[in-house]
Amino acid sequence: MLTRKQHELLMFIHERIKETGVSPSFDEMKEALDLASKSGIHRLITALEERGFLRRLPHRARALEVTKLPQQATTSAPAGGRQSFKPQVVPGDRQAAPGPAANDMREVPLLGRIAAGSPIEALQVERDRMLISESMMGAGEHYVLEVQGDSMIDAGILDGDFVLIRRTDTAHSGEIVVALVQGEEATLKRLRRKGGSIALEAANPKYQTRVYGPDQIEVQGKLVGLIRKYQ
Repeated sequence: MLTRKQHELLMFIHERIKETGVSPSFDEMKEALDLASKSGIHRLITALEERGFLRRLPHRARALEVTKLPQQATTSAPAGGRQSFKPQVVPGDRQAAPGPAANDMREVPLLGRIAAGSPIEALQVERDRMLISESMMGAGEHYVLEVQGDSMIDAGILDGDFVLIRRTDTAHSGEIVVALVQGEEATLKRLRRKGGSIALEAANPKYQTRVYGPDQIEVQGKLVGLIRKYQ
């Protein structure tokens, strides 16, 4: 999924080009996103280029072209546009998780990777869909992420597993969540509330618990299931 700042910048550029026919300057982008320096804008534009949302036009000043918008990168974007995990383990493959009957399955979007280790840049682009048993989900909106890293191995979550997430912006202390850190990076960790702070706790002793202010962490879902593909 795109980070919040990447999404803000992309839509700012899109609206400015639509209004004036010319992409905004780096100073205008920096001011619009309230960034301290233009280097942050350079990083955001590079990331948007790499994901295919922007293209720089050669030999022209202030020449950026919006090649697609976030809703065009997914076949069923959730309402609100934000993406932007005790697990139930289901052996299976990426195409289907076993269920009692075919009519008890639901198609759920696979939204890329989530870090079980050091946080990785958040992505918000649907790359596939998976059939998941209704018995794993219950009510609410769900999505799937592929686990990258080993920070949650003592919780039974391994590198390469697929985690089923119920979308929510709240979580109780002790639950495993998808956390967006400072609006830029996403990670899968156990959330602990400590006074006015939030700790993201790994389930692997080689990773340190990291503590943040409440305004630095955004919960984007909590773990409800785990799908493991056996080779």
